[in-house]
Amino acid sequence: MAGFVNYIKDSFGELKNNVTWPTWAEGQSLTVLVAVFSIVFSLAIWGIDTVFSKVITTYFQWIS
Repeated sequence: MAGFVNYIKDSFGELKNNVTWPTWAEGQSLTVLVAVFSIVFSLAIWGIDTVFSKVITTYFQWIS
């Protein structure tokens, strides 16, 4: 158990002293960037899925 406690203490020390955190403004702009790209990629995947679905439906109607 002592090893686990030391691990947690060392982890917090690492995060506090050795990690370079972005400023609040940088964090906000990066969050917006991730949100925009997530929306763009989800719309692209939705579009491709819709096209493939219609193609497969048309194919199976054609061979029936």
